[in-house]
Amino acid sequence: MTPDPAPVPGVERQALTALDLVRVVVLIAAIASLALWGFASWDLPWNIVIGIGAPVTALLLWALFLSPRPVLRVHPFLRALVELLIYVGVTIAWWSMGQALIGTAFALVAVVAGVLSGRRALT
Repeated sequence: MTPDPAPVPGVERQALTALDLVRVVVLIAAIASLALWGFASWDLPWNIVIGIGAPVTALLLWALFLSPRPVLRVHPFLRALVELLIYVGVTIAWWSMGQALIGTAFALVAVVAGVLSGRRALT
């Protein structure tokens, strides 16, 4: 029998934590919220443009700066600023739909998850 091969860099993954799962749920909720806001709050034809464009823009920002393997590696504080920009946009979207409680609850969960994740990344 052959011994176990040496680990290959970039293939080994860190174990998922509960915080990682919360952040995924927050991202999915953000994308769904922006789509709902776009389709429900605007008149034709803008509802189609914004209902598709807002979630795509948020996903693009996430892929460029916040993903586990981001396209652009930037300072952690700039990453936090981009993440906060997305969360503020979703919160304002909920507030503009007359759902201030949902927007505030989303902001609270998203910011706490972001701060905890940011602290973990800096240590």
